Amino acid sequence: MTLPAPDAFLRSLFDRAVAVADPMRALARHLPPKPAGRVVVVGAGKASARMAEAVEAAWGPCEGLVITRYGYARPCRGIEIVEAAHPVPDAAGAAATARMLALLAGLGADDFVLALMSGGASALLVAPVEGVSLAEKQAVNAALLASGAPIDKMNTVRKHLSRVKGGQLAAAAFPAQMLALMISDVPGDDPAFIGSGPTVGDATTPADARAILKHWAVPVPPAVQAALARPSGVIAPGDPRLARTRNHVFAAPAQSLEAAADLARATGCQVRMLGDAVEGEAREVAADQARLAQAVRAGLRPGDAPVLLLSGGELTVTRRGDGIGGPNAEFCLAMAVALDGAPGIHAIACDTDGVDGAAEVAGALVSPGTLAAARQAGVSAEAALARNDAHGFFSRIGAQVVTGPTLTNVNDFRAILILPPAG
Repeated sequence: MTLPAPDAFLRSLFDRAVAVADPMRALARHLPPKPAGRVVVVGAGKASARMAEAVEAAWGPCEGLVITRYGYARPCRGIEIVEAAHPVPDAAGAAATARMLALLAGLGADDFVLALMSGGASALLVAPVEGVSLAEKQAVNAALLASGAPIDKMNTVRKHLSRVKGGQLAAAAFPAQMLALMISDVPGDDPAFIGSGPTVGDATTPADARAILKHWAVPVPPAVQAALARPSGVIAPGDPRLARTRNHVFAAPAQSLEAAADLARATGCQVRMLGDAVEGEAREVAADQARLAQAVRAGLRPGDAPVLLLSGGELTVTRRGDGIGGPNAEFCLAMAVALDGAPGIHAIACDTDGVDGAAEVAGALVSPGTLAAARQAGVSAEAALARNDAHGFFSRIGAQVVTGPTLTNVNDFRAILILPPAG
């Protein structure tokens, strides 16, 4: 089979990865028959409204409340969809979270709760601990996002500053039975870190949260320091209030990567998986993968099959400048710099939710002509990287990937296509 044009081919792989994780395609087979009696659906995350839509397609209209990102609402017949801010929480999220907790209060042992959780729930479920204001919680969240801390570390802090994360949502619903269906956007697919684990017990302590803030030099207001000096409400594993909750991850990065790999193999590519849980500083991972790609190409001969390197996970960016960027675009920018126009190597890096960082851009594409296009546009790749202005850079050369809301979220998707030399 003839390989399509590199950019179109890479974009088709990304689109395939996103399509496989669409809740309308994947969720129904993980639902039990609709229970008799009262059923309440709650949820939060960038995919949660689409998940709610899928639930009602299978079960019919349901009672409930789901919080999603602005622009990500879906039509539901019974479940109320509320939009709020992400990645930094806002008052709309706080008000909706309070209403969700009130909806769960007073449920009995014969009631059933379906919780729909995906990435983004950490910001969308907002209930600061006593003594901490929403503004103070916003400040800490923004500082964590800029610190370069891995997602599991950020979520540990978020849990101990919340009245809903770290198993507290499940505890609020007890003694009702709860099934939590999740789409994973975290390396390792640990339910405790998807949306900061609202339905999952957690063994960390406020001291762990304090240590993370200190290690990553995150400034915190005095009220937050005081809150983390007290015991938190995080629910320990084994707590009896979690005994009637079952957590199930039904969509994860590995599934999407494998679907893209199958498509690539069908076009004649050799596929090498680099892992679905890659973490680290975006520019450093990009430099490593650029070196690997160059080494692979050095071993190819005319007529050899193209090679595709696939990886997923969640990269981080330590904010050093005043530009607009995200981990995927910064990965692409750093890769373009590292490759320096090397022939035969093309790449894409996108967030499967369609939002890279805080920008309405999924990611970017890299080709051997990226730096030449930048020079023609009067843009310096090195200067853009120093300013964390990857989105600005790729916008100037027309190499952004813009999808709009994808209604799912299985984290970063990275593909590097390595073509053999011409015969």
